[in-house]
Amino acid sequence: MRQSQAFIPTMREVPRDADVVSHQLLLRAGYIRQLSSGVYSYLPLAYRVLNKIMRIVQEEMDAIGGQAVLLPALQPQELWQATGRWDDYGPLMMKLKDRHERLFALGPTHEEVITALVRDEVKTYKRLPLILYQIQTKYRDEYRPRFGLLRGREFIMKDAYSFDRDEEGLDQSYWAMYHAYERIFQRLGLSFRAVEADSGAIGGSHNHEFMVLSSVGEDTIAYCSACDYAANVERCEVSPPKPDTVIRDDVLDAEELPPRKEVPTPGIRTVAEQARMLGLKEADIIKNVVVMADGEPVLVLIRGDHQMNEVKVKNVLGARQVEMASEEDIRRLFQTSPGFVGPIGITGIKIIADWAISTMRRASTGANRDDWHYIEVNPERDFKVDLYADLRVAMHGDRCPRCDAPLQFTQGIEVGHVFKLGSKYSRALGATYLDEEGIAREMIMGSYGIGISRVMQAAIEQSHDAEGIIWPMAIAPFEVHLIVASEQDEGQRSLGEALYAELRDSGWEVLYDDRSERAGVKFKDADLIGIPLRVVVGKDSAQGLFEIKVRKTGQTYKVSRNELEPLLRNLKHDVSALVADED
Repeated sequence: MRQSQAFIPTMREVPRDADVVSHQLLLRAGYIRQLSSGVYSYLPLAYRVLNKIMRIVQEEMDAIGGQAVLLPALQPQELWQATGRWDDYGPLMMKLKDRHERLFALGPTHEEVITALVRDEVKTYKRLPLILYQIQTKYRDEYRPRFGLLRGREFIMKDAYSFDRDEEGLDQSYWAMYHAYERIFQRLGLSFRAVEADSGAIGGSHNHEFMVLSSVGEDTIAYCSACDYAANVERCEVSPPKPDTVIRDDVLDAEELPPRKEVPTPGIRTVAEQARMLGLKEADIIKNVVVMADGEPVLVLIRGDHQMNEVKVKNVLGARQVEMASEEDIRRLFQTSPGFVGPIGITGIKIIADWAISTMRRASTGANRDDWHYIEVNPERDFKVDLYADLRVAMHGDRCPRCDAPLQFTQGIEVGHVFKLGSKYSRALGATYLDEEGIAREMIMGSYGIGISRVMQAAIEQSHDAEGIIWPMAIAPFEVHLIVASEQDEGQRSLGEALYAELRDSGWEVLYDDRSERAGVKFKDADLIGIPLRVVVGKDSAQGLFEIKVRKTGQTYKVSRNELEPLLRNLKHDVSALVADED
């Protein structure tokens, strides 16, 4: 493609509303433009990148027996109501009415639609297993779209669905997809890690997220320093305390610990303030969090230096929705303000506690009276807990739940997710097949997604420098950026035209900068756009020499015309083997 004819509107200034480097570079290099908050147009360079990502995904999906379909984005309310997710998705779902006042959603995902399709068309075990996939635009009404394509309201996604006869078949489909994802992200040239994760609104029993490692990632990954355990921090297990550290009634009696005492704490609301006033460590405070689980109040007890994990609380309670109680709810239930709630004397409200609470002695907690707290509080002696469980966020100092080695933490951008759904959707929508004996059985499903547009930006976040983008060869919009340093030089221009024709005839993808711009402008744009290999026709071309520059390493080579294409092929192989640096 001739750059003089290309639609590549580069920008010199950094856009004010772009917070992360990858978003800034996509805008500055002329890949995307914002239409409204969280909604973007993909310009020609971006579309070429997206097509390469999609081609790799399609090849790996086809390799494991996947078949491509294209499903409606407009989905009727009734399907989502049948699975209970019309309300579960809440305000994230884009909802609208047609002229007949019938409710629809712009699909955030397609479990319901694909299950209904297969239910109606597949009736016998002879048609299973089955893997169907699509690449399509999805819609989610994010409360706060940000970071460009990393959290948008409209985005491109590959979603695949497997249908099997039983759990054994699902296991085979799941791991086939898992390994296909490994190959996809390796081919894309990304540094990534697969981690255990929570299933969220999708549901299911077992799942992994694929994370591109990056300091701007919104997800925190916990991983073991000694074994292969890795999990999203929402999912990361915290081991229960050793039995000899848990408080028992007989131990409390034997130690004759002081009785609890009520002390004034005027104006104290936070754990840190409470610890300072009482001369305690934050680890000596019992933090009381009131949540509403499917409308019912639950008191969650967390150690003062720990953070409650809402996902774990939801899973332990088996609730569809968990949200923080309002100040009005707290005062109605506990007759006190937030900050002074405590478990002592509470009846009629379920109390669950993190494992760490079971090891606490002589602690402090709210007295259910404004401006008062208890000290010298001991679990089991002073209050009873209905259930102890892992309810907190893993943190530095925690041990691996598999091998007890120290956990490490890093940030990541989620680019893929694989789920074992089981029969959740087939049961709700009546998707059954007849086995060899004519008995109707529920199909067992899996769901598998890759954020195509998110991958494009994640690749830039992992691979850039101060000058611009550094594309992995596999997804670069072009392989070679051919630049004529001076269009006014007839010899350079003539050689540039000849090289452009030769490279294209040899199968190279070439962006040819034939613009009447200064050499400095061309080189700055080339760095910004980020094509892996650059060929410069400059003043040395009069002596038959051309410059090749590798965008990622900055290495340059002076070669003759006969040497140019063989070296380009070698360099293409070398660049293709490079994996993005971890941010």
